[in-house]
Amino acid sequence: MEFVVENMYDLPAVAKSLLDNLGETTVVAFDGQMGAGKTTFIQNILRAMGIENTHGSPTYSLVNEYKSPFYGSVFHFDLYRLNSEEEAFDIGIEEMIYGGGICFIEWPDKVLHLLPENTLYVKIRLNEDLNRVFTWEADPQG
Repeated sequence: MEFVVENMYDLPAVAKSLLDNLGETTVVAFDGQMGAGKTTFIQNILRAMGIENTHGSPTYSLVNEYKSPFYGSVFHFDLYRLNSEEEAFDIGIEEMIYGGGICFIEWPDKVLHLLPENTLYVKIRLNEDLNRVFTWEADPQG
């Protein structure tokens, strides 16, 4: 799927579309350069999940946990400041990823081999008009 986002008002519809296409997927990995809009998009997804109070990016804490009235436990990871895989294990990343909740992961390249096979990969890039283009697929190599 591909969506071109010209302004912030387009994000809720894209967030809803992503949720509508999750199926059994519980891990979503977000790829995009610094400032591409990963955190902003995830906040829109959280609101679409019925979560009213979001905490922004968990850049320093690495993970924020939420409770959705529709989806149950939801985890938002920002692994930008992750120094090692050992640090990921220290925060209990495996328990969260494989615990049945939904996980949104920024900077997933730091833990790629820990992610389940059915991870959904979301890419955010800027096009020539400086609009953000959102695409997602189950196979990042595809």
